[in-house]
Amino acid sequence: MTKKFKIPNYEETLKLKVSLEEVLPTTHLARFVVDIIAQLDLSKIYLHFSALGGGIAYAPEILLGLLFYGYATGVFSSRKIERGTYENLAFRFIAGDLHPDHDTIAHFRKTFLVEIQDLFVQILLQGQLAGVLKLENLSGDGSKIHADASKSKAISYKRIGELEGVLREEVAKLFEVAEQAEKGEVQLPKGLVPQDEITLRQERLAKLAEAKAVLEARAKERYAAEQAEFEAKQREREEKAKKSGRKPRGPQPQPPQSGPNDKDQLNFTDPESRIMKNSNNAGFDQHYNVQVGVDQTSRLIVASALSNHPNDKREVEPILDAIPPELGTPAAAVFDCGFFSADNIMACKKREITPYIATGREPHHMSWESFLVELGAAPGEDATPKEKMAYQLRTEIGQTLYRLRKSTVEPVIGIIKEVMGFRQFSLRGLAAVLGEWYLVCIAYNLKRMCTLYKANGLI
Repeated sequence: MTKKFKIPNYEETLKLKVSLEEVLPTTHLARFVVDIIAQLDLSKIYLHFSALGGGIAYAPEILLGLLFYGYATGVFSSRKIERGTYENLAFRFIAGDLHPDHDTIAHFRKTFLVEIQDLFVQILLQGQLAGVLKLENLSGDGSKIHADASKSKAISYKRIGELEGVLREEVAKLFEVAEQAEKGEVQLPKGLVPQDEITLRQERLAKLAEAKAVLEARAKERYAAEQAEFEAKQREREEKAKKSGRKPRGPQPQPPQSGPNDKDQLNFTDPESRIMKNSNNAGFDQHYNVQVGVDQTSRLIVASALSNHPNDKREVEPILDAIPPELGTPAAAVFDCGFFSADNIMACKKREITPYIATGREPHHMSWESFLVELGAAPGEDATPKEKMAYQLRTEIGQTLYRLRKSTVEPVIGIIKEVMGFRQFSLRGLAAVLGEWYLVCIAYNLKRMCTLYKANGLI
């Protein structure tokens, strides 16, 4: 018996009339984005447009909706968003069957980065008002996101010195050739203008001098941070030796070296990005260090920060400062060992937040004997901050909160990088990149809020 198949009629399919109401149910993310934007105060953005005059502009609601939905669904290119207003039903709905060109979308994104940061707060307040966000405990973590800059456009401190020597030699030789040509001692090849060549090399020397000054300033900043960390380790060892009466185990901390390293680099495409170790392999690349603070119950991002520091030692305060005051203050904040320092413990306590910061790496596979280890007596007043924190993490509440960190903030970063597919910034420079990171966090929050609203029967 011959098998029968259902065969499409493409000519008839092309004439098919589709109802967006049928394709996009009330719980669809595109409709949720439009509904949330309708409740936001966009007066600051409208004020900017009113000062421009000119022709009829696209309403900010349309452009914000396209950007929010685009980032939430892994479409970050303004050209692809423009194409989506023709080919994708969700984009077409958000645009109201209008088609802003990619230049308009890109210009809007770049122009209103500060206002987008304000909308991040407004959207969280909408979630709080709906009852899906109750800020209680915070989990913090960071990750590296690729900058819009290539390693091939970077130069090392050592290479700067080598190039300066070569260029100065070339300038000296060109002056000599120019002088000989004036005296008629040599015939210059056709097309060679010594003064033009000298000017070109002097401009390159000026750029190299600027790059050298930036790297030297960075080295000074790094030395100050490393010196403070070295002194803290020294004090900790001295306190241990004083209490135990014997020399502490482990190698003696080595003082940092001042001045730039030969391998310190500056990238000419995005000078504010830095070379950082990749999180998924042993290589290095141009990155920014992004940070999020996540509410442990709702898994919404309530704090967003970004820096060009290669590690997380100085990122606790920026995360805590980024929590909108309107949301309140979390009772506790949990971070992994990359954030540990006595200063970060104090930063939490100053804000009346109980810190739970890991003092060292946990093994991937805990032995069963570790569960039988007794908590022991609480450390005395003379204990080091590290000893006090280690004890605090061994308490029942400490273990509970730290376990939640792994299932709250780490999945959030995983969703942003793997599900939404955000792995590289489109903008350049610290301020612009921070604004784009807020846009990413808004997109994640809208996805998460849509899920929470569905679960609570709010849509």
